Amino acid sequence: MVFYHKMGQLPKKRHTVFRSPNGSLYHEELIGNEGFSGISSLLYHISPPTIVRHAGLIEPHELRASSDPSIRHRHFRTSGLSTGGDPISGRKPLLYNEDVLLAHVRPTHTADYYYRNGQADELIYVAQGTGTLESVFGRISFRDGDYLIVPRSIVYRLLLDPGVEHRQFIVESRGVIRTPKRYRNKHGQHIEGSPIYDRDIRVPEQLETRDESGEFEVRVKQRGGLHRYVYANHPFDVVGWDGYYYPWAYSIHDFEPIVGRIHQPPPVHQVFEGDNFVVCNFCPRLYDFDENAIAVPYNHTNAQSDEVIFYASAEFMSRRGIEYGSITLHPDGIAHGPQPGAVEAGLGAKSTDELAVMVDTFRPLIVAEEAKGIEDEEYWKSWLT
Repeated sequence: MVFYHKMGQLPKKRHTVFRSPNGSLYHEELIGNEGFSGISSLLYHISPPTIVRHAGLIEPHELRASSDPSIRHRHFRTSGLSTGGDPISGRKPLLYNEDVLLAHVRPTHTADYYYRNGQADELIYVAQGTGTLESVFGRISFRDGDYLIVPRSIVYRLLLDPGVEHRQFIVESRGVIRTPKRYRNKHGQHIEGSPIYDRDIRVPEQLETRDESGEFEVRVKQRGGLHRYVYANHPFDVVGWDGYYYPWAYSIHDFEPIVGRIHQPPPVHQVFEGDNFVVCNFCPRLYDFDENAIAVPYNHTNAQSDEVIFYASAEFMSRRGIEYGSITLHPDGIAHGPQPGAVEAGLGAKSTDELAVMVDTFRPLIVAEEAKGIEDEEYWKSWLT
């Protein structure tokens, strides 16, 4: 993230002797991106974070394209996906390209292992459920509407609260996930007028140092496979850390929508960006206030962009036939817009209660085989009547 944070015990200077009360050396670890030139953090472990008892491939992680490659507007009902598994093993890939993988999961229990995505930053939108993201950096509680951003190679686990339903929409990004550059000044602070304010960003709050030896499984996603590492020491044996590289959370409910006298284009709803894609969110807000304003979006052709919307509520001002958990895909170069009657129905409306997450990719998306069985095959005809 864009600001410095620290927790726990730290030596006065980095790369210097730092001993525990019993006289043993703590073990320093640097974690960051872009080699040694990107943002990073320094962590101090009780035991070396390198001692591995076992290592091996669990399974290849191959994405399979749908047998139907035709280009059309698509609608997927995630209610048709099976419920079960943990937040990692239960993920169902739905759409992907060279830059992103979009997945969905309805987990029922916490994993009995830890996880590290070694090839992608992760953005986890918590559509439903509560719990705690625990990582080597500490703990962050989460609830409905939270975005959890986990930079690549961070060891973490999602502790799911029992007795509640859980649903998550996941974006895995080959590039770094960050807030839009135009919202930040040259020092990285979010500027006045930005819909995002630094105070709303939640960082790890509770560091739990686990001084334990034994066998601790970490599953690592890397280079097309899921790999199993068994470490001799608990991965969360950190007594302190500082830097700019750590998981963080931001709630869709803290986004401050930008509204105008007439309709504002979708980029005003942008909340994150990555390499060759952006993420926008549609939140409850006032409609445009000119007496002749048309509140619903105008027809548009997404030249050089595929548009995906995850509907986190059953209401959306220009769509009908969708449901909570629906995902639509409007591909590059095919016009789409409000369905018949939506414009007239929206005239005079004062506000909307919708909640949705949109991912626009600048390279074409491929429909995964897992998505084919939940597709509403008639969706592309929904503009006929």
